[in-house]
Amino acid sequence: MAIYGYARVSSSSQSLAVQQEALQTSGCDVIRSEKVTGTKLEGRTELETIIQFARPGDSLKVTRIDRLARSVADLAAIVSRLEAKGVSLRVLEQPVDTSSAAGRCFLQMLGVFAEFETAIRRERQLEGVAKAKAEGVYKGRKPSIDAARIKALAAHGMGATAIARELNVARASVYRLMSGIPDQKDAS
Repeated sequence: MAIYGYARVSSSSQSLAVQQEALQTSGCDVIRSEKVTGTKLEGRTELETIIQFARPGDSLKVTRIDRLARSVADLAAIVSRLEAKGVSLRVLEQPVDTSSAAGRCFLQMLGVFAEFETAIRRERQLEGVAKAKAEGVYKGRKPSIDAARIKALAAHGMGATAIARELNVARASVYRLMSGIPDQKDAS
């Protein structure tokens, strides 16, 4: 029986060290870590690797439930996959052990709170952005596509597909920015 540890932080500027140390101290045989958002399951390759390799009788440990999932739906999906494989989930900082009914119940309650915390944080962020916009401080992110360059290339007769390839951008973005230019035929 193997004990897998999973550590996750949301951004590259955050450190995984505290989680990794706690997982190592708790007796994990293998620890997989990643720096990726917890608000969705896509792109979490290290977690997927653990789930794929885990066998009946193994267990997965995380330091806190929000390191595993930020929504009840994602948490339920992960736990369901683990249970289907006969793998238990243990959370170090909260009394969660899915090998017992009480542990599964507590896990679901924690999942609700993790989702609530994420929603509250998102609301505060949107309020901050709205306030900054009202004060003229927030201008939004800088455009990632050079509209002037697209229009210049189009004016020289280059088609949307060729421009998209040249600038390594989506063709739909080129069409959207070219919409103000009189009929340009896509020459590519």
